[in-house]
Parts: sequence; C-alpha cells; structure tokens
Amino acid sequence: MTPAGQRRDYRQDVRCAHLAAYRVRVRETDVQVQAEKALPALTRNVILECRGYIERYIERFPEFGTTLSPWRLRGPAPAIVRDMVRAAAAAGVGPMAAVAGAVAEYTARRLLSHSREVIVENGGDIFLKTRTPLTVGLLAPTSALKMHLGIRLPAGDPLAVCTSSGRIGHSFSFGRADAVCVVSASGALSDAAATAIGNRVRGRADIRAAIESGRRIPGLDGIVVVCGGGLGMWGALELVELGKKG
Repeated sequence: MTPAGQRRDYRQDVRCAHLAAYRVRVRETDVQVQAEKALPALTRNVILECRGYIERYIERFPEFGTTLSPWRLRGPAPAIVRDMVRAAAAAGVGPMAAVAGAVAEYTARRLLSHSREVIVENGGDIFLKTRTPLTVGLLAPTSALKMHLGIRLPAGDPLAVCTSSGRIGHSFSFGRADAVCVVSASGALSDAAATAIGNRVRGRADIRAAIESGRRIPGLDGIVVVCGGGLGMWGALELVELGKKG
C-alpha cells in the first residue's frame, strides 16, 4: 500500500481523453481512476473494504504482513487474501508483494458494474478494461530509455500491468532493475511476478536469466525488463515509442 504523499507525475502517461479521471486516497492507498463517469464514493468504499479484509487478516497473523516467503493459508480467508497467497506462491515471494495489484483489480472489477471502461492505477500497478487499444508508458526514469517507450495493450479483456523497480518508488526489491513490467489477467499475479523477477536483476547482464525465471511462472502474458540501458522482453507484447500512440 503505497504512501499517499508520493509524487505521481507518471499518471499523465496513462490517460484516455474520453474517460473521467479522478483520484481517491484512503490512508496509504492512493489510486487514480478513469471511468465513463466519476465514482469516487464507490471507489473509496471498495478500497476501505479491501484494506479492511487485509488489515484484519494481518491482525490475526502479523507475519502475513512481513514475510518475504510464500504464505500457507490457515483457516478461512477473504477472497483478496486468497488471491494474494496464490499469486505469491506462484512467484515465490511474500504475499504483500501482491497487495497493490490485488487492490487495483478488486477496485476495477467493482467499478465495471457501473462503467464499461475502467482504468485503476495503484502505485504504478494498473488493472484496466477498455474498448479501444491503450498505450501504457514504461516508467524507467533512471534508465537511458527514460519514458520513451510504452506497452500497447489490446482492447477487450481485462488486463493487469504491474511494475517493480529497484531504483525508484517505495516497493521492496532485492534487485537493481530500472523497471520490470509484467502483464497478465491477474493484478495480484502481475504484481507478485514483477517483484520476483525484479529481485533477480542486479545489472544488465541479468536481464535474460530474469526473464527466463519469469517465463516459468504460470499465467503471465508478457514481461519487460529494463536495466542499465538494456531491455529484454518476452510474450505477446507490442512496444511503441511514446508520442506514436495512434
């Protein structure tokens, strides 16, 4: 759950002109939403619900909030916690590595009952469903590539696009990647996988091996790794130059 005071200048690079954009902050959670109409009250309620489930689970099992290893469920758990646990097990990381992506997905899916198109960004992790193709800027400002590239996403099915960095932001990483971006149908899985892959990148020479490790995680559609001016990519992804989105 990303600190609310963090600057989010990159949000201008995930923008659909025909959608209403608004921001909702609930304690540390800070989301940017785009939908056919502004739904701030519903968005806030969903975030509160998600946070409540996770926080109450952590009250029961404090180590759930701190472990860096996959978690074994103990008794009944809410759906968002189960999703985080499954994603973390698939990626080989702690369950909180999946939290931002999971909250983005749960929020977006609830909003889809009121809007045919939704984009929810939570700390750089995005869950979206749009009726037209969309380009998401690849955030790697510490790289020589900076913000010159984006990932072109198809319209239609919901998708999660989550990013981990060992150089910027507040997410925990053992690696030094400028950016690791993962695309899949699951917010929790994309988030956890981005962390796991990013942990393996200490330098440009690690890009290939990190991507190979990510390919073994079931359910991923694509991976992009940026480090030290180098870039590696796997999956059915289309990279485009920003400014050539048409």
